Amino acid sequence: MDRIKLDYISFATPLGWLLLAQSAGAIALVAFLGADRPSHDTALSAVLGVYPEALPSPAEDADFLESTSAHIRGYLKDRLPLPQIPLDLRKGSGFDRAVWSQIETIPFAKRRSYGQIASTIGKTGAARAVGGACGRNPVPILIPCHRVVGANGGLGGYSGGLDIKRALLDLENQAGPIANC
Repeated sequence: MDRIKLDYISFATPLGWLLLAQSAGAIALVAFLGADRPSHDTALSAVLGVYPEALPSPAEDADFLESTSAHIRGYLKDRLPLPQIPLDLRKGSGFDRAVWSQIETIPFAKRRSYGQIASTIGKTGAARAVGGACGRNPVPILIPCHRVVGANGGLGGYSGGLDIKRALLDLENQAGPIANC
């Protein structure tokens, strides 16, 4: 298996610390690291948990990562829309990528159910599989899987935890900045 070089940074947000990792000018990972400044080992574990074959290292030339982190902070603090950011989605299957592609079309402050996403990609009855694809999304926030909820409006799950999913949904439905979770 090829070893992928991933450069990463971590940064503080109103949701806690996030990690961004890039490969060849595309974001390959957004990871929620918790409320406290992450240790080097915590950052490595976050990267290797998704990319066990990776060669992770702290970014030396972090311009792209810093720019992306600024966009994420602007989204979280001021509700600024996220621009199109190049993504490395090599970890997903064809089904995963079809789900993620549909999730990217959900407008800001709107929600779709797992079942609606399944139907849209021609897999009626695959709501649970859509939930699994959401859980495998390596770039939450950038692919806004927090906008996918249960048919009854229940939150379902979220890789960053339900408190963070709720905070992201609340952010998009309110006029102010996000409150700390």
